[in-house]
Amino acid sequence: MAPPSLTKNAINDEVVGVLNASSRPALSITLKDSNFVANGHHPILTHVPPYITATPSPLISETETQLAVGCFVGFDADESNSCHVASIGRLRGIRFSSIFRFKVWWTTQWVGTCGSDVQHETQMMILDRSDQGRPFVLLLPILEGAFRCSLRPGGDGDDTVAMWVESGSTCVRASRFRSCLYIQVGEDPYSLVKDAMKAVKLSLGTFKLLEEKTPPGIMDKFGWCTWDAFYLKVNPQGIRTGVKCLVDGGCPPGMVLIDDGWQSIAHDADSITDGREQEAMDLTTAGEQMPCRLIKFEENYKFREYKSDRENCKGLGAFVKDLKEEFRSVEYVYVWHALCGYWGGIRPNVLGMPLSRIISPNLSQELEMTMEDLAVDKIVSSGIGLVPPELAHKMYEGLHSHLQSAGIDGVKVDVIHLLEMLSEEFGGRIELAKAYYTALTMSIHKYFKGNGVIASMEHCNDFMYLGTEAITLGRVGDDFWTKDLSGDPYWLQGCHMVHCAYNSLWMGNMIHPDWDMFQSNHPCAEFHAASRAISGGPIYISDSVGSHNFNLLKSLVLPDGSILRCQYHALPTRDCLFEDPLHDGKTILKFWNLNKFTGALGLFNCQGGGWCPKTRQNRRASEYARTLTCVAGPKDIEWNNGKTPISVKGVNFFAIYMVRQKKLELLKASENLEYSIAPLNYQLLVVSPVTVLSKPYVGFAPIGLANMLNPGGAIQSLEIDENEGLVRVGARGCGEILVFASEGPRSCKIDGEDVGFEYEDDQMVKIQVPWPGSSRLSIIEYRF
Repeated sequence: MAPPSLTKNAINDEVVGVLNASSRPALSITLKDSNFVANGHHPILTHVPPYITATPSPLISETETQLAVGCFVGFDADESNSCHVASIGRLRGIRFSSIFRFKVWWTTQWVGTCGSDVQHETQMMILDRSDQGRPFVLLLPILEGAFRCSLRPGGDGDDTVAMWVESGSTCVRASRFRSCLYIQVGEDPYSLVKDAMKAVKLSLGTFKLLEEKTPPGIMDKFGWCTWDAFYLKVNPQGIRTGVKCLVDGGCPPGMVLIDDGWQSIAHDADSITDGREQEAMDLTTAGEQMPCRLIKFEENYKFREYKSDRENCKGLGAFVKDLKEEFRSVEYVYVWHALCGYWGGIRPNVLGMPLSRIISPNLSQELEMTMEDLAVDKIVSSGIGLVPPELAHKMYEGLHSHLQSAGIDGVKVDVIHLLEMLSEEFGGRIELAKAYYTALTMSIHKYFKGNGVIASMEHCNDFMYLGTEAITLGRVGDDFWTKDLSGDPYWLQGCHMVHCAYNSLWMGNMIHPDWDMFQSNHPCAEFHAASRAISGGPIYISDSVGSHNFNLLKSLVLPDGSILRCQYHALPTRDCLFEDPLHDGKTILKFWNLNKFTGALGLFNCQGGGWCPKTRQNRRASEYARTLTCVAGPKDIEWNNGKTPISVKGVNFFAIYMVRQKKLELLKASENLEYSIAPLNYQLLVVSPVTVLSKPYVGFAPIGLANMLNPGGAIQSLEIDENEGLVRVGARGCGEILVFASEGPRSCKIDGEDVGFEYEDDQMVKIQVPWPGSSRLSIIEYRF
């Protein structure tokens, strides 16, 4: 299927004319009387108030088979104000799946069937299709002028859905809105979201889609983050020892991320006038550092006093150079910093630092509905040393220029969604965000190749629609928590998986999803490793020094520190989109991805706890943690929806390889297999279309490296010469390479040299591929 294109029409009347003149079926959303109607006769929202306005989008989405036009929704309020609640109608009896902010910083999935089920701070909402012909409907709250919109329950138990529209400043008021919500319909939920995001991008003109940007090089490298290994006690000697342990164990990192603990910070009461300065790193443990403020752009004494064996070389720059020279696999060193410099911002009146002053954060009534959070509590109590928006560029210039001069390749920018709490005096949240994101973007382009950044704690539409002009990679889930407050290491791991999979449906259009680090020796390490293997994002760990499960890591990492990454980002399968995989006691989370020639399918039992609307916090729900069954098959893979779609037209059979059991089954396109999965356990499947060679008549399908969790990622090229009965496979990595063949080959070669192979009743050809010394491809020939 050809990708959708957007045609812009200057006048809305032209939209109607184009739709009426086309022979292709038209998909539309309109406001008729007091109902929002899909495709002319499917009501989705009823009892729409008279103050609601609907304007057809001037953009037509076109595919080979359909035309679609969306709708911008607004309203007229009685009074000009800085925030409004405007009902958009009643929702009843239609399943929906949504993304909402459960913390100030993070979003997750929620499902329901009526307006009362909608959660506050909803950022995206999809209504399910019906057997009677109603299409999928996407509701996307966006930005309009100085205001941003989210969805929420209308209140009073009447099942209405409402828009919450706010400026973030009592000085910024309005009463007339025409485009704070975008609605579009479609027959394919994945194409619908992508298509709608293109329309919003063209309408707002304030961000870039992921497909328009180049991802950073760390995406294809195995990484190590220092956070869980050291917390605030990170130091050069410890980092070197940690990298050496990984290298010696056969899993050399290509990226090292120095997390919080390297900067020069102090509490407000700390003296910063003596020689070494009473830097708060001597005083703080994790959490207590949050009220501290940045007092200089240079690294703290732990890194500043590092001395290289090279003459007259010291400091962070000397350490980074030594690290890269000693460990050649390390191509990238990133460091952490907060959007405002540090958690408590910049300390005022410090020589050499930009002007700043303490601003007291203010939580809107919608933010008050999010989960209680330690970081928010600390920040609210101590305030933020905020650099005025017109000087934000000086902060990033000072910080990033020093980091680049020290050989740092990129930054993880954390605590991003803080600005909305500080915007009262600065023209509102949109204007403040624009100033900061523009300054950050300019600095990234100047110092870090335009893409050397990981965004974190950024889950809100302000950032997505204003901050992603350059940022290409961002976290899509709450932190990897090793355990909950009671010490339970299990149920939060399922929550993390669900956050990442469902958030990617929305965020994956602007940023490449990063599923966060994990620990290879955690009780659920294999559960996490399997998800990262087919997530399509970077893979990095936060192991303590020397505490590694190398057998597990070697199923993710090649000997040169690179990884086998999928071509796209993982997304939930269709049969999971409107289900609750955390606490309905029946649903297994299934998500799909695409390699170059195979599909990847993950089945994860995440049941056992999650968001509780009554207590407004995440809670354990062990009563739902039980062994469950599900079915899975070739139809679960969205072959046409990836970055590089795989044509399965005319394919009658698929080879299904079960990674854990190392077992293969042959299925028709419409068939499924049943799987039984215990709590916090998983199954990974390679789904490979079978090509039939005509001379001789042989079915063939590549599988990949049996020793890797994403076997199909190893297959980088595939050439089939049907007349000669010859197949050439280009594979990256080493170990046992597998292919399905309905008959055994006559001979096999690797890089032109004959090699032995195994072929048994399981119809898999098995060949041992040695490591070629780099990530270059080994060319394997199968002659039938």
